[in-house]
Amino acid sequence: MVEFDLRRLRFLREFEERGTLGAVAAALGYSPSAVSQQLAVLEKEVGARLFEKAGRGVRLTDAGALLARHARVLLATAEAATADLAALGDEVRGTVRVSGLQSAARRLLVPTAARMMAAHPRVRIEVHELELEQALPELRLGAIDLVISDEYDGHPRPRPEGLRFEIVYEEPLRLVLPASHPLARDGAPVPIAGLRDDVWIASSAGTGQHLMLVGTCRSLGGYEPDLRHFAYDAEVQLELVRSTGAIALLPGLTLPAGDPALAIRDVAEASVGRRLAVLTRDGQQAPALTAFLSTVREQARALSRDV
Repeated sequence: MVEFDLRRLRFLREFEERGTLGAVAAALGYSPSAVSQQLAVLEKEVGARLFEKAGRGVRLTDAGALLARHARVLLATAEAATADLAALGDEVRGTVRVSGLQSAARRLLVPTAARMMAAHPRVRIEVHELELEQALPELRLGAIDLVISDEYDGHPRPRPEGLRFEIVYEEPLRLVLPASHPLARDGAPVPIAGLRDDVWIASSAGTGQHLMLVGTCRSLGGYEPDLRHFAYDAEVQLELVRSTGAIALLPGLTLPAGDPALAIRDVAEASVGRRLAVLTRDGQQAPALTAFLSTVREQARALSRDV
């Protein structure tokens, strides 16, 4: 009977997800040669070819793909066993690795980490600011335990198999204009249709915020926005409004209070919103992760009350 080494099975699972030895090595902090050596040992242990040449790299054989599927189950079982053992103790302890986009990290994850440190000092919290495209593979592979994602009205995120998806916070999007803009002077909601001739700011093409902005201008204004500036960072978008007179459409959590250079207005034609969601892996959760998730919910409720 083959005795499987969980560390080598993790290398195989990582390769299935990431696709190259170099990517596995970078993710796990090994050299590519060390990863290759460990996978070669795994092949000898199971007595089957797990990889075959594919161009200048390698890919999984049928046997490799089969073992990778079993590796997912075995690694998940080991994680569940660890969670069950942790639950036997009287004190919550362990490590929780969390990730979120900028506004979620600043307003949800960082306050939650502070509250967890006070309530559960034996829990080690690690916060990573990652875009969702980076964070999801890490979550599926177990390198991250919890991810805060966002989705905009009309542009829902995919619900990947094997992950739990829970909405914890909802907020409106608001127009950000220079204070001198003619439509901003009376404090009333501003029509998207009235901003046809303005320059706009969004995040890069293909992102949820970019798709939302273009879709909003099309559906409510009947035009293609003149998008000239692209930035992920809300602070950069706000500075572009101040300095260039361009227009942004941003979530409430990203907006400053009392900035005389900015006019923050509701959208006149319809309510446009964003939701923040917590993603975790299916299966048994360790007590430390359960406590963190509960604290995230509490922090989200506190944010809702403060709006």
